[in-house]
Amino acid sequence: MAQSRVYDQVGLEEYGLTSLKNIYWNLPPPLLVEHIILRNEGKVSKEGAVLVNTGKHTGRSPHDKFLVANDSTINEKIWWGKANSPFSSENFDRLYNKICMYLREKDVYVQDLQVGAHHCYHFPFRIITEKAWHSLFARNLLRELPSEEPLPFQPEYTLICCPDFVAIPEEDTTRSAAFILINFERKLVLIGGTSYAGEIKKSIFTVANYLLPLQGVLSMHCAANVGNHGDAALFFGLSGTGKTTLSSTPDRQLIGDDEHGWTEEGIFNIEGGCYAKTIRLRRELEPSIWNAAHRFGTVLENVVFDTNTREIFFDNETLTENTRAAYPLAYVENASNCGCCDQPENIFLLSADAFGVLPPVARLTTDQALYYFLSGYTSKLAGTEKELGKKPQTTFSTCFAAPFLPLHPQVYAELLAEKISRSKVTAWLINTGWTGGPYGVGERFKLPYTRAIIRAALEGLLAHVPYKQDPFFGLWIPESCPGVPPEILDPQAAWEDQGDYIEHTKRLIYDFKQNFIQFSNLVSSKIINAGPP
Repeated sequence: MAQSRVYDQVGLEEYGLTSLKNIYWNLPPPLLVEHIILRNEGKVSKEGAVLVNTGKHTGRSPHDKFLVANDSTINEKIWWGKANSPFSSENFDRLYNKICMYLREKDVYVQDLQVGAHHCYHFPFRIITEKAWHSLFARNLLRELPSEEPLPFQPEYTLICCPDFVAIPEEDTTRSAAFILINFERKLVLIGGTSYAGEIKKSIFTVANYLLPLQGVLSMHCAANVGNHGDAALFFGLSGTGKTTLSSTPDRQLIGDDEHGWTEEGIFNIEGGCYAKTIRLRRELEPSIWNAAHRFGTVLENVVFDTNTREIFFDNETLTENTRAAYPLAYVENASNCGCCDQPENIFLLSADAFGVLPPVARLTTDQALYYFLSGYTSKLAGTEKELGKKPQTTFSTCFAAPFLPLHPQVYAELLAEKISRSKVTAWLINTGWTGGPYGVGERFKLPYTRAIIRAALEGLLAHVPYKQDPFFGLWIPESCPGVPPEILDPQAAWEDQGDYIEHTKRLIYDFKQNFIQFSNLVSSKIINAGPP
């Protein structure tokens, strides 16, 4: 790991940040933990993890995110719509000036880090925060600069995070007191009014999703790992579908748990750390995450603990279901040092189906893979976004990453089609949601069964078993899988009330078709027909 380097206190004036009190440059984790405690930003658990409370915002605020609309060719590339709302340059500048004034006579923390593990496809990112714990979060999640990186540091993008600064919607044209503003022309990100650190992570991912595809690299919301024989696998999915859990396994090397790029050479991690959900975390089921969550310097968001013993209660959802652990990849025992691997042999599209009608595993044709990739179906789980309740909500998130895609979905789909064709990968649809009935009636698929399915697919054990085609979705379902009861594999057989099963299936198929109308003029009829018949 590269050693931390000290910089002169110059450079922030370029951003209009003047008359600052103290500038803390690239503090390492031990010093940041000291600052967090002294400033009463958080507590320390029995094992040394940092416990913080994000207050009102315990998940992302997608409706408070904006992309700045400039008079440039950038606008023509942006996928304007529900996921990307425009924000004027004038209002951005006005709000930015307010932040510069707000930070006067205040301490700031600076981390100069790198986004991307690839030797060609990486870019330097500067993170400026008013909280020490956000600085530790950024250091855990991104990659340290290589020791040979020339000085002075020249960031390509800069992010300024001021959670205690709140916007005035009537003056600042924001939707609320919180805001996440990304300005591609000025290469600047502003975050305010929310302490939820996931906004930092996903803003950086949005920037990567803009830069990398323009260079022919497919940026992906997925986890990646690799076996002892170099057989890599990708796990696409939204938060709560199992990317981190299924990719963090002792018998395979972890490349990363959430964000990756796919080049002609193979796969590389965009980040340098993990941001894992911890609600109801179990040592026996998820040992890698459990161990990392108890390490010194890990940031635990909204995890309840005993104030006297500092014992952690992962089962307690008092603050939110969306409890999180942010830790560097080095905390995972079998994580990759380089963050890169060869071309994948298998890709898994993870959906947590709250209808309970999708099979736990189905082998996909290339056209089906593109259909379900563009659909991005899952059920958002409680707490991952602001205003989500206890009950999972059906959603279609394009490319499993709609909130973080600045470019048109067709860009990412065409890149995926090209990569699948060139690498000849096998694609699978995996349901990590419910079986035997919808949410509230059925039960969620047991993790050991899902692990057994993934293991069988990776080891080629599903290559020669008989398959049958589901009459509703047209999916090809294996009739047997080692370690999994046969009745689990057939979703219809798991339901007691067959009429109810058919009714829920028809509802989900209708939702699929309604959602896919938006792509009807963008993709071939083969891909459209690969959906539910």
